[in-house]
Amino acid sequence: MVSIIITAYNYEKYIERAIRSCLDQSLSENQYEIIVVNDCSTDNTSKILENYQEQVRVFNMEQNVGLAAARNFALKKALGQFVVFLDADDYIQRDLLLIEKTFLSENNALDAVSVDYYLVDERGNHLEHVNCEEKPIACGIMFRKDLLFDVGLYDEGFRAREEEDLRIRFLKKHSIYNIILPLYRYRMHDHNLTKNEGEMKKYKKRLDDKHAE
Repeated sequence: MVSIIITAYNYEKYIERAIRSCLDQSLSENQYEIIVVNDCSTDNTSKILENYQEQVRVFNMEQNVGLAAARNFALKKALGQFVVFLDADDYIQRDLLLIEKTFLSENNALDAVSVDYYLVDERGNHLEHVNCEEKPIACGIMFRKDLLFDVGLYDEGFRAREEEDLRIRFLKKHSIYNIILPLYRYRMHDHNLTKNEGEMKKYKKRLDDKHAE
């Protein structure tokens, strides 16, 4: 069983595309679940999610807790042996789950598998094929769930760069094998968190301080 985890905060414009890409997977529907954590959105995200209650496990947070805490919440609810994170403004190619699950199921030595991704614009046009080993992102990686618990899950003190912190800790004990297939779609738009220079700079210092050895 695979658990896809989507955390959403005010992404009414994109959330349906993300969910549809999960529902359209080539992996048999009884082999995966979709979890959406609505992190106290103030737009129409909640209303949109009501349309998917029968197909998606939706959890509505009572207060905004941030991406790291929302993902940890979902991990504790996940039924899958394997987990994949999908940002609410991104989407996935229909064979992502099948290919990643096959790699992990047939290779017990692998701890996690990532895939390459396409940068896409607002309309989903492909802008660039990016190698995930050269420019890693948090999403589209299928982890063995128990290994995420083994490294302590996400550090909820990070409101940005939480995926970098997790990756550093994960790679100290485990490995991520990259499949050179662009199966993830990373959407570029004006509201990407990575474009908030102040937050990124603030948490870069915290990241450096935490891992200075």
